[in-house]
Amino acid sequence: MNTSTLPNGARGTTAVTVSRPSMQWYLTLAGVVLLIVGSLLSWCYDEGVLGNVSLNVNPGPIQVFMIVIAVLTLFFLLLRGGLFPVLDRLLDSARALRALGATATAFMVAVVIVIALQTSGLANADPGVFVALVGAALITWGSWSLASDPTVDPVSVHMRGWVDILVIVALLAIVLFGAAYALGQEDGTVFVLFLSVLGGVSLALARSGLFSWIRVIAQRHRQVLMLGAFAVAFLFPFTQNGSDANMSIATQVIIFATTALGLNIVVGLAGLLDLGYIAFLGAGAYVGATLSYSAFATIHWKPPFIVVMIIGACVSATLGLIIGTPTLRVSGDYLAIVTLAFGEIFRLAMFNLDGNNGPNLTRGPNGIPAIPDLEFFGFNFGDTHDIFGIPINRFGNYYFFLLVVAAIIILVFTRLNNSRIGRGWVAIREDEKAAEAMGVNTFGLKLFAFAGGAFLAGLAGTVKAHQDVSVTPDQYVFLESAFLLAAIVLGGMGTVAGVLIGATILKLLPEKLRFVSDYRLLIFGLLLVLIMRFRPEGLVASHRRQLEFHEEDTELAEHVEHAHLEATAGSEGTA
Repeated sequence: MNTSTLPNGARGTTAVTVSRPSMQWYLTLAGVVLLIVGSLLSWCYDEGVLGNVSLNVNPGPIQVFMIVIAVLTLFFLLLRGGLFPVLDRLLDSARALRALGATATAFMVAVVIVIALQTSGLANADPGVFVALVGAALITWGSWSLASDPTVDPVSVHMRGWVDILVIVALLAIVLFGAAYALGQEDGTVFVLFLSVLGGVSLALARSGLFSWIRVIAQRHRQVLMLGAFAVAFLFPFTQNGSDANMSIATQVIIFATTALGLNIVVGLAGLLDLGYIAFLGAGAYVGATLSYSAFATIHWKPPFIVVMIIGACVSATLGLIIGTPTLRVSGDYLAIVTLAFGEIFRLAMFNLDGNNGPNLTRGPNGIPAIPDLEFFGFNFGDTHDIFGIPINRFGNYYFFLLVVAAIIILVFTRLNNSRIGRGWVAIREDEKAAEAMGVNTFGLKLFAFAGGAFLAGLAGTVKAHQDVSVTPDQYVFLESAFLLAAIVLGGMGTVAGVLIGATILKLLPEKLRFVSDYRLLIFGLLLVLIMRFRPEGLVASHRRQLEFHEEDTELAEHVEHAHLEATAGSEGTA
């Protein structure tokens, strides 16, 4: 064993112990070599299988996945070998190597099964796939016996500011190109394999402690991260080469995410289970449709669209007040039943406002079709525009506008979350009786949460009406409310990034799993069950939610307390 010390950029001087390479280390290295060599060889003679893996020294997409796994494995092996002692002390390379080995082995077994099924037998598989499989197995075997080393708390390590920002830029670039690749992938099998690799790599990086370090960096440079995230979102349409299908999915994802952020106030912050939230989105959409220039619009007043957005948001907020005032005095299961009933009442009311059973406002089940595209100052959202030589189609135009709406909603959510009102909501969610005993106006805050979440949903609904071209009652069924709630629980209640990730997953997966249309909801449900079993606090959980689900983890509690004190000290220093 030999030792070195942390550089001057870190706080204090800590001894770093570097292990000499062992037999398991060399065995894992041999697996890396075989995995790369096997990925450069042909896996199957049939060009139509798995996006063409029939060429030598010209890897297809899924072969590139294995090369990426091999490169990451080599990186952690070099850490283990003492090439970067500071990072080796910060990251647990052994746990990362075990996760990467398991991911590579499971991936290669799945590839062999797919080749056997799609070509009627393993006789059609080329030697390269078996070489890669042996390499993956060697990585798993060699890394499994490597001992984990104690790591440094990432909160106590201070790198230079430009290093932190460089890490954020690299992470956001990976997110941009990864999202562009996933959305542009038309082969469903390749898409599922890509998700499996992405999940395995994310697990490996999480087990290594890298995400804990990134979380600390994000806390120190929150504004840089937010600006970078919006820059990535802004650049995304330029990676799609004017694809209508991909940009249509992207706009649906943003509408879904912005609506989920409004529901996150009700469920994630105030702890009120709302199963009829989709009605508020529908109210905004119907306001946008009835005040549009559609020939089927039933209201002949045509104000500017900014005014329409405000009216739609206010109408939804008013509905929130109407339903919330008499019902928010109940809680739990009773509140869920009441809100579920409200969602159904809204849908049936839209059916009946057809001129026969009531006033002709919504045209009943026919809805309001032929809603024209928006036009601001001569800029028509329905036209294709060239920006820097790249065509931006109709959905791209709505995408940029929805980004602005999303930014406003995120700003409102974060401000409320960090305010006295937000702390009151959290107190109500944790223990309503205790909050009321401490002087919190529980009913007023719950009503404000209900109306505020409805306001944000109505805002998004007015844009959705024009983007969808038509509005019908069938678009606002209970299943949509369930999906919105699932996005919040899956992503992480009370967080912005978690809800955005959860909404993206829930909108993207059904679109890409159409090749198994009979089973996609079953597969999707099983994935949700697994995530809730092993990650109940959500993919991007707040520290408070982590402690709620892992009360016995004293190490986590100490880390959260240390991170909170560090962030508080940093904010006071900035002030």
